[in-house]
Amino acid sequence: MTKTGRRRTPQSSDKDQRSPTDDLPGDGGPDEAVAFIAETVSDLARLARRHQLDVLVRLLDMAQMEAQERIRLRGKRNLS
Repeated sequence: MTKTGRRRTPQSSDKDQRSPTDDLPGDGGPDEAVAFIAETVSDLARLARRHQLDVLVRLLDMAQMEAQERIRLRGKRNLS
């Protein structure tokens, strides 16, 4: 808040105008993102298993399966 007690209004920026699916500079796009997520989630699931965090293991396994399915479906679309 400002000193007068009024709230500041956010300034419009280019970031606000972009779609959430727009690629950011230096971003590898959705294919690279999904591959990175699959690999990272796999590492996290391994860590959760080591510490017997069963609910987290299940959630992370589901996230990994979803990422792998997206990779598989993208590969099929690219072959068509």
